[in-house]
Amino acid sequence: MEPETFPEELADALVGLQRLIRRRLRRELPDPPLRGAEVELLRLVMERPGIGISDAAKELYLAGNSVSTLVNQLVRAGYLVRETDPADRRAARLRPTPAAETRLREWRGRRADLVRRQVARLDDADREALRVAVPALRQLAVTLHEEAEDA
Repeated sequence: MEPETFPEELADALVGLQRLIRRRLRRELPDPPLRGAEVELLRLVMERPGIGISDAAKELYLAGNSVSTLVNQLVRAGYLVRETDPADRRAARLRPTPAAETRLREWRGRRADLVRRQVARLDDADREALRVAVPALRQLAVTLHEEAEDA
């Protein structure tokens, strides 16, 4: 892999891997199917129950109206509860429902099983290369997040 093509090849590999994992999981999980942005919002609300819509939009790098649309869809599906913020009656706070917690737990378990099975098919050298790459990939995510916050 040439140094000048490495960034593009890395980005393509990561996007392709994520897309394939999502597609495989969609087939295995019960309806209704959740899109990537819906799963990301649910994961964020699970990590930060009570988060507001505008803070969720900032965290996910999405427009506020896009997050509002996602919230409406997830409320209708029974995965989120929208509560009025007692400090600002115009603002909403988001909380996951038990159905959301179950759905994400299933999703995480199935994702881990899928990746575990596929990694087991690799040879020892490739498995080790992936294992040692994880900290660098996490740091890459941190720097991307920090750069987006600075912009």
